[in-house]
Amino acid sequence: MQTAIRCPAILIAAPASGQGKTTVACALARLHARQGRRVRVFKCGPDFLDPYWLALASGAAVHQLDLWMTGEADCARRLHEAAQNADLIIVEGVMGLFDGQPSAADLAQRFGLPVLAVIDAGAMAGTFGALAWGLQSYREGLRLAGVLANRVASEAHAGMLEDSLRDPAQWQGALLRDAALTLPERHLGLVVASELARGGEALQRLDAAADALAGTKLGQMDMAALQAWAVAFEAPDPLTPAFPAGALQGKTIAVARDAAFCFIYAANLDCLQDLGAQLAFFSPLADSELPPCDALWLPGGYPELHAPALAANSAMKAAITRHVQAGKPVWAECGGMMALFEQLTVVDGSSYPMWGVLPGSVAMQKRLAALGPQALDLAGGSLRGHTFHYSTCTSPLTAAGRTRPAPGRKVRAEGEALYASGSVKASYFHAWFSSSPAATARLFLKDSHD
Repeated sequence: MQTAIRCPAILIAAPASGQGKTTVACALARLHARQGRRVRVFKCGPDFLDPYWLALASGAAVHQLDLWMTGEADCARRLHEAAQNADLIIVEGVMGLFDGQPSAADLAQRFGLPVLAVIDAGAMAGTFGALAWGLQSYREGLRLAGVLANRVASEAHAGMLEDSLRDPAQWQGALLRDAALTLPERHLGLVVASELARGGEALQRLDAAADALAGTKLGQMDMAALQAWAVAFEAPDPLTPAFPAGALQGKTIAVARDAAFCFIYAANLDCLQDLGAQLAFFSPLADSELPPCDALWLPGGYPELHAPALAANSAMKAAITRHVQAGKPVWAECGGMMALFEQLTVVDGSSYPMWGVLPGSVAMQKRLAALGPQALDLAGGSLRGHTFHYSTCTSPLTAAGRTRPAPGRKVRAEGEALYASGSVKASYFHAWFSSSPAATARLFLKDSHD
């Protein structure tokens, strides 16, 4: 029988987005990984981009933790499994510490995770202490491991910040303002780490951040000091299979994966394999044919950044058309759905022909069009996930269904449309597959589309 496993763990949070959580989480992971320690990192909430950097820093796959989207039992299982083999568990928070339903603070309290607060102190002095005290005192029972000042102007400035704390023991050090420590961003978040990996730039940035962190109190903690963060991770209840393990046995699913289609949860790949599927990856940008397959998954990503290349690859368009005409299932999420329409217009007004599997067009916007946790009811069950996109689509198709917001959340009354045409199902909705393996399996089974 499994028992509780103790392992040092820390949740890295902030009072708001943009404070430097990801940089600090990556720096801490990279620092300890370089010292030969086994580091497991998790990301709080739905996020595709931060995990690329966190995985590069730690050398291990990064999974999401969310008390609603992935579920409390899933979080407990993943943390317990990680604690069995890790020397340190790092969880990067989402938005501000208390933002969202559920929030990073909710996750920290549920599993007893100590919280490190990263505060952008570039334009403050004594207020730094007030923020630190407020984060610690706002909610009873929250365990604060300390505060780290980020983007600090000088050593003298750091001294002022440290002096502002009511409890000097909270001080974990300061990172000076340095453009080399900033991870590059674009409209949906961080630039994918793999885009910079070829020339070594991504790892250079992580090493620079780790080197800077090594000069702080936080960065000088050895294994003995890390025991102050030890958490007992209880063994989760045994999972009851929601669908026969062999539901996709003998099926091969082609998965688009390249710079244009990169929004893929590692756990979603695991779920498909647990259902028995074989996965065959391909690049819609570079390849001229689909791999031999029974079904196709087009995940989200950045088709708008690669619209000319996608439009020029007529061989791939023909291959996808043949797949659809053969009645083979297609599940397309957000960017994957965008490529299935007839036309894509980017922000500068340029338009490009896409694959034309679905009637209609997509236009990029300068402002966010939709954001938030969602659920999609399908045959076989309800999938949980989220929506986050800057484009809008126009289509004569009637929505076959719509998403609904997570409990306590308000979104557009109509929700995200689910478009169904023949063997194709497509939506702006990003699904967390293991929230309903039964519904997931039906997305990729031909009979469920007939």
